Amino acid sequence: MIEVKNFKMAFNGKTVIKDLSFEVNKGEIFGLLGSNGSGKTTTIRTLLNLYEPTGGELLINGKRFDANSSVTVGYLPEERGLYKKETVIDTMIYFGELKGLKDPRGWAADYLERVGLLSKLNEKTEKLSTGQQQKVQLGICMMNNPELLILDEPTKGFDPVNRKLLMNIIDELHAKGSTIIMITHYMDEVERLCDRAILLKDGKAYAYGTIKDIKKQFGGKSLDEIFVEVYGGEDE
Repeated sequence: MIEVKNFKMAFNGKTVIKDLSFEVNKGEIFGLLGSNGSGKTTTIRTLLNLYEPTGGELLINGKRFDANSSVTVGYLPEERGLYKKETVIDTMIYFGELKGLKDPRGWAADYLERVGLLSKLNEKTEKLSTGQQQKVQLGICMMNNPELLILDEPTKGFDPVNRKLLMNIIDELHAKGSTIIMITHYMDEVERLCDRAILLKDGKAYAYGTIKDIKKQFGGKSLDEIFVEVYGGEDE
C-alpha cells in the first residue's frame, strides 16, 4: 500500500531524512519507531502531501496522495486538536458528516459507550481530561473504517486498562482490512500488534523487517533492549 523510495528531506539547508526507503504492505500493522528528531513525523507528513519532499517518492497505492485520493485515510497527529467549545457529540457528528457516515450520531454514541464516555456526550470537549479528549479524537480518526490508519503515539498518557482497550479496537480495524501505521515508544505495543517495523535514526533506516528479523539483527534481544541500545541517552 505504501512505497517510500529514496526519500530525502531538508529544511533550511539542514538534511533531516537521508535516502530513506521502505514499504508497508496492504493489511499489515507497521511500526514506525524512533526517538524525537529521527524523522518519523516528517515522513508521515510528507506521505500525506503536507510537505513536499526534497527528493524521492512517497506513494499510497502507487500514487502521490491528495484530497481526491480514492484511499480513505485516518490520521491521529502528534499534535492533538478538537473544537474545545463544542460538545463531544456535536464534534463527532460534524466529523462523521464530513466523512460520509450515514448515522454519525449512532456511531458516536456506540463508540463513546465502548470507551466509557457516554456520560460525557453533551459535555464541551474543553471540560474533558486530556485522556478523554484523546479518546474522542481517536474515535474521529477511526470512524469511517479507513483503509489506511496512521496513529502517532495513540496511547500516550493512557493507563494500562485504556491502552488495552485501544489495542483491542486496533485489532478489530485490522481484522476488517485496515492497514495501520503505529508510531509509538511502547515496545510492548509493537510486540503485541505489529507485523513489521522500521527503526529510524538520524533520518535513516537503522533496522527494518519483521519483528523476529529485527530481534535477530540484535542477537535476540527484546525490543525494549534494542530501543535502549539504539536510542539510549537521546530525547524521546
